[in-house]
Amino acid sequence: MRALTTLRRTFLKTALLLSAGLATGVSAPVFAADWPEKEELTFGFIKLTDMAPLAIAYEKGFFEDEGLYVTLEAQANWKVLLDRVIDGQLDGAHMLAGQPLGATIGYGTQAQIITAFSMDLNGNAITVSNDVWQQMEKHIARDAAGKPQHPIKADALKPVIEQYKTAGKPFNLGMVFPVSTHNYELRYWLAAGGIHPGYYAPHKGDNSGQLKADALLSVTPPPQMPATMEAGTISGYCVGEPWNQQAVFKGIGVPVVTDYEIWKNNPEKVFGVNKSWAEKYPNTHKRVIKAMIRAAAWLDENNNANRPEAVKILAKSQYVGADYEVIANSMTGTFEYEKGDKRSVPDFNVFFRYHATYPYYSDAIWYLTQMRRWGQISEQKPDSWYMDIASQVYRPDIYAAAARDLIKEGKLTADDFPDFASESGFRAPQQHFIDNIIYDGKQPNAYLKQFAIGLKGDDAI
Repeated sequence: MRALTTLRRTFLKTALLLSAGLATGVSAPVFAADWPEKEELTFGFIKLTDMAPLAIAYEKGFFEDEGLYVTLEAQANWKVLLDRVIDGQLDGAHMLAGQPLGATIGYGTQAQIITAFSMDLNGNAITVSNDVWQQMEKHIARDAAGKPQHPIKADALKPVIEQYKTAGKPFNLGMVFPVSTHNYELRYWLAAGGIHPGYYAPHKGDNSGQLKADALLSVTPPPQMPATMEAGTISGYCVGEPWNQQAVFKGIGVPVVTDYEIWKNNPEKVFGVNKSWAEKYPNTHKRVIKAMIRAAAWLDENNNANRPEAVKILAKSQYVGADYEVIANSMTGTFEYEKGDKRSVPDFNVFFRYHATYPYYSDAIWYLTQMRRWGQISEQKPDSWYMDIASQVYRPDIYAAAARDLIKEGKLTADDFPDFASESGFRAPQQHFIDNIIYDGKQPNAYLKQFAIGLKGDDAI
């Protein structure tokens, strides 16, 4: 079997070299200078639907088109995944957007991790237990049809938490990792409703994130969220799909708000690699990004026409391993809140449109502002510091090189991408937040000053 695989790869490599030479009018040896330095790769992921670009790049042959032979491995949790990228067991991985940034600034683990590819926008939600939902309902307005009016703000949760306080009980919520989007989205939603989610104080050795907290947030691995809530250990959680829809299908909880409603078209996961790996294998890295760009485009093309096929792929046990119906509930452009209350949310999962795959500096800086807001960054930093860290970690130059190759090869067009000649790496100031606060990535300290709850200026814990 090994001999046959090697023979097949040799044949494919020769065919690709020859076809490239014919297509470009240059000889195959010239093209060979761009051949991947490392062909056999192992990438890690967590069982969430937003790992889809990896699964699609593998299943549709986009990796092999680039001369790459990839193995995809599910990981136990985000820490194990990051550690394995750092020590070289994994060549790269589906990562929380905050992980490369946290590692670079030395929060938790010190390492130089970079990303040249943003995997998706949106895709998360906040779910509460049935008991908490019943208590929240009386504080939620309903439309003419009797359905809850969305977005549901944390204002409706505040009196519930106050009752817990009066009874002397902690109000526990789950999120997936200290530097995850889920942690920051849950904190953002709570704080916008006047609920303090707590501070970190790493300089004092306190990484609980629960100092001065009204609600106590702690880490729970994504696939374990529904069972942990059902057991009563937590009263709710913020997680990616399919684990919110799983709560609906099991009848144990109600998703109350999506991250699309908290921050419209927010960045979510990235593809991360060790900086030293990227420097050692630049051609390989570029080709990986090319394959994943094609996968993301396939996922969104023709108004999500390929999503049913994508759901079948993701439902396989080696990828997400949840029922087709559970994954399809959000991946095909709908989202179910209460059982039977299914609503159209075509952008719940975005993989390519709105330049979703481009690694914007402003996306990186937003994560850094939230690290500062909640104390993971203990001291005030100048605006220039935020830009410096963002440019160390986010690599639009590598992305642009991969995109230009795809344009030359006719696989995508220039209209599919930002104008690389003029692109600054900053999105225009964004205003679609649940609290109506405007985010300008070029002014991180001014942004932080707008929040009533959270560290700003020279505040310290």
